[in-house]
Parts: sequence; structure tokens; C-alpha cells
Amino acid sequence: MCGNNMSAPLPAIVPAARKATAAVIFLHGLGDTGHGWAEAFAGIRIPHVKYICPHAPTMPVSLNMRMSMPSWFDIYGLSPDADEDEAGIKRASENIKALIDQEVKNGIPSHRIILGGFSQGGALSLYTALTSQQKLAGVVALSCWLPLRKSFPQAAANSANKDMHVLQCHGDADPLVPFVFGTQTAEKLKTLTNPANITFKPYRGLPHSACPEEMVDIKRFVERQLPAISDE
Repeated sequence: MCGNNMSAPLPAIVPAARKATAAVIFLHGLGDTGHGWAEAFAGIRIPHVKYICPHAPTMPVSLNMRMSMPSWFDIYGLSPDADEDEAGIKRASENIKALIDQEVKNGIPSHRIILGGFSQGGALSLYTALTSQQKLAGVVALSCWLPLRKSFPQAAANSANKDMHVLQCHGDADPLVPFVFGTQTAEKLKTLTNPANITFKPYRGLPHSACPEEMVDIKRFVERQLPAISDE
């Protein structure tokens, strides 16, 4: 249920243990699904938070010899000067904004929603938050980069998230999305939002994946940005 894109199945959801007053929407990486991340969040769940892990639609990916796989948008290359699928990134971003709108209709205000993702999903979460008029509680950006970076700061002109809190995590042994992409992205974010709210955490020896220490850091960030509210 990604906006009007019916080719993707319904998201994997970890329901709140009691009344949901906040949500985390988390976007998986290239070739993956939301199921593994839903399991990971079930392991660090907070009782009043609902976790939504949508599945990307299946499409041919140029980077992988046009093989079809779950992908939020096409990727032509992973070098800093590679062309980018601008139309696909913007279309995917609109679908994620529609998913946020759906949660708002369900009774969770956007400022009680954290958007996040891993790799391609993290890239999409950063782009979506920076171009959204929906004020979010924060972004969790794992092992990723800022897509269409040359379109900023203009692309963020109407953003409601100029003050947003970002937890950016990256393994220093990442062979796929180089660590330097992460550090450069953090520096770019500091020019687009309040730099005091950008936290960049390196993980020694971590390749292109997550680790238990990182999941604990994510839990702490979610607890801080989405505290329980008194009427629960």
C-alpha cells in the first residue's frame, strides 16, 4: 500500500503493545523486504510505538544488469558522480508521503512519526523528510547517502523539517556504500537543518549491515524523540 502503487504487498507491521500514539516507518534496502526489519524492531519495541516496514515494488535495477528486484527507485551506479533516477526518487518519495498521510488519518500526528531506512531506504527517507511539508519527529538513516544532493538547498525550501533530529549510522568497513558517503552526507545535512540535531555514529568494523549496538542506539533515539504521552 505505497500510495497508488498496488504492485507492492501490504507493509510488515509490529503493532504497539498498547494504544499506538507514535509510529516508526522504516524502509528496507535494495533487494530486501520489510519483514527482516519488522523482526529487528520487534526486538527493540517500545509499548506505545507502532512499527511499519513497507515493501518496495519490484522493478528492473540498472546497477544489477536490469535484474528485477524490490527497489524504491532505479540505481545506475554507486559512485559520487553516477546519474540518478530523479523521476523514480521523486515518485517513491510521494508514495512515502502518502503512507505518512495514512498514519495521520489513523490518528497519529506526523510530529509523532519517525521516518527511517537502510541503504537505498535510508536515502529515500532523508530525501522525503527534507522535501516534506509534514513535520516529522526525526529520521533514522542507516548506511546511506542523500540522493539528488545537488538539488539542495532549493529542494528543501518548503520543508517542515529544517530543525529535524537525525540519527545517521554507518559502518566504517562498508564496501557497498563507502563510509565517506556517510560522513559527507552528515556534513551536507548540517547545512540544510539545525547542525546541533544531526548525530553521526560510526561503527568500527561493520560492513554494509546493521549490528546489535546500532539497534540499541536506534531504540534510544526513538525513546527520546517519541516519548510516552500522559493520556496513554
